[in-house]
Amino acid sequence: MKNVPLPTDAINEAYLAAKRAYADLGVDTDKAITTAARIPLSLHCWQGDDVHGLETRSGSESTGGIMATGNYPGVARTGDQLRADMLQAAQLIPGTKRANIHAFYAETGRRSVDRDKLKPKHFARWMAWSKKHGIPLDFNPTFFAHPLAASGFTLSHPDEKVRQFWIRHGAASRVIAQAFADNQNSPSICNFWIPDGAKDFPADRWSPRARLIDSYDQIFARSNHVNSQRCIDSVEAKLFGIGSEEYVVGSHEFYLGYTLTRPCIPCLDMGHFHPTEAIYDKLSAILQFKSHLLIHVSRPIRWDSDHIVLFNDDLRAVFLELQRGRALDRVFLALDFFDASVNRIAAWVIGARATQQALLYALLDPTEHLQSLERRGDGAGKLALMEHMKSMPFHAVWNKYCLDQNVPVGLTWLDVVRDYEARVLRKRA
Repeated sequence: MKNVPLPTDAINEAYLAAKRAYADLGVDTDKAITTAARIPLSLHCWQGDDVHGLETRSGSESTGGIMATGNYPGVARTGDQLRADMLQAAQLIPGTKRANIHAFYAETGRRSVDRDKLKPKHFARWMAWSKKHGIPLDFNPTFFAHPLAASGFTLSHPDEKVRQFWIRHGAASRVIAQAFADNQNSPSICNFWIPDGAKDFPADRWSPRARLIDSYDQIFARSNHVNSQRCIDSVEAKLFGIGSEEYVVGSHEFYLGYTLTRPCIPCLDMGHFHPTEAIYDKLSAILQFKSHLLIHVSRPIRWDSDHIVLFNDDLRAVFLELQRGRALDRVFLALDFFDASVNRIAAWVIGARATQQALLYALLDPTEHLQSLERRGDGAGKLALMEHMKSMPFHAVWNKYCLDQNVPVGLTWLDVVRDYEARVLRKRA
């Protein structure tokens, strides 16, 4: 049964009522919608193919604690299929979109090109797609799903030959990210995440971290001709993963120290901390010292399981914190989850729209009023207003935002996805 679309008149009428209600609290809903529309969100290509990549080399199955569970039919098997699926998802999501590409989505034809030899030309089809559809690209070196990552160590590997291979890959990745930036005439984020760690107690926690510092320093020195204003480097921490439950070389504390002493920025993945630990309190601490940071929007359940992002309390808290610190223009936003148990395009849309909802919800926060109450010592008034905001007519503003962005309002986007599944995805089975 198809979802019945809301009449445009009803959407506009509900919005005008909501606009008046928010205005009574000093909130400009028109401004909130305009601001939300211009803040970019990077869609991750690996949701569309269960983190398989496009490499021709055998033995490139996922490793490093990365696992997309499920076998829903219609997975993308080629770059063209993956790009078509991403574009279909993007057309159902409001706001400004970017696309996040991992290195093992290079398209090298029938020739196998190892990762330390990758060049911008191997991403020519991605860059042509980017320019055609106006979707800027971000980049990620791929330090997993490779024979030289089978031990669980890459940039901190004790074997110098293995380590140098990954250093060359990191340096090559920065060159590719700059090529993306030049192609789209806007910066490209180059995010480094490595799986390095140990399943059980290591006898030496020190040496791998010393080697990791040296590896990153070599990467940035070897590609020092890359413009750091065009290629924005970030490093991503993790608490634990499958196969690295006890020890992760690139921990939060490690990368915080590294980014405080180097030009790169930290990446906070919402799923890379303890499942009961939220990241929102870290934002005001880190942004005291760093000009920017990258947030990977994800959702853990019991372990770093990268579930589809939902419009939940954790997500709202992150964006409220950024809004209240006037720091929304100091963060880069990217999705990072992979679910193979549901329609993959629906997963993209659900997660991206949830993120956009949290962003818009935060922009409707009466921040100045709340902070004024707090300065006056009126704690009861502050908490009462915070609670009152939860029952404000937010959904009417969200519907208006979607209408203005020319994307489906309500659940009608799901009908588009189901139609695409019938026409396209089922033929891939």
